[in-house]
Amino acid sequence: MKWLAAALALAVILLQYRIWLSGDGVRAVVLLKQAVATQRADNEQLAERNRQLAAEVRDLKTGMDALEERARSDLGMVAQNETFYQVVRARPAEATRPATRTAAAR
Repeated sequence: MKWLAAALALAVILLQYRIWLSGDGVRAVVLLKQAVATQRADNEQLAERNRQLAAEVRDLKTGMDALEERARSDLGMVAQNETFYQVVRARPAEATRPATRTAAAR
């Protein structure tokens, strides 16, 4: 009877080891759950990007407003009755002054 109890105890210990400490036990399940959560987040971001691209394609196919906006922003096109003005920022005062020599450099 003692041998049977010892054999059962040893079997329970070995099974617990496989569940908790081996590579295909609980640790692997936790790692897989984390990987699935990360992949779901990536998939959601990509799905949102796909929805935006699909909406943009729909706009470009059906409406002229999106096409006109794209031509203006990406290609720099101007309509016939429009005047194009380009605003250039002024340079800082130090950049416009000529360089002067210091007494040590002479």
